[in-house]
Amino acid sequence: MQYIRHAKGALTVATATAACHALMSAGYTWARDSGAADGDTMFAGAFEFLLATVASWTFMPLLLWAGMWTMRETGNAVLVLVGGLAWVGVSGYYTDDIDRAGGHMPILVLVAYVLLGTGLAGVGPDRRR
Repeated sequence: MQYIRHAKGALTVATATAACHALMSAGYTWARDSGAADGDTMFAGAFEFLLATVASWTFMPLLLWAGMWTMRETGNAVLVLVGGLAWVGVSGYYTDDIDRAGGHMPILVLVAYVLLGTGLAGVGPDRRR
């Protein structure tokens, strides 16, 4: 078993999860503030909401790849692809929880995502640069 690779994966996934969750939270706050400022305008804050969501979904696979690459681990395609798709599913399902003022995803869901990513980090060849 590749314990060091799993540890690096856990650190990478936890950091990327915190960053993308914070990005969504800040973006959704921006969307709520923009919507409140525009009053009764239809779709007020929709652009900001979509921008925050798409940015989070785009940055997760990039952060997973960059984190593992920085720690000199290669062969991370499974982590990047499955981890990115899992983030789309998890964050999409819990969008309403994040979109509340002061809201966030349930801690157990975040922990489960980090554990999934930690397991996925060990998948692949044991090749170091």
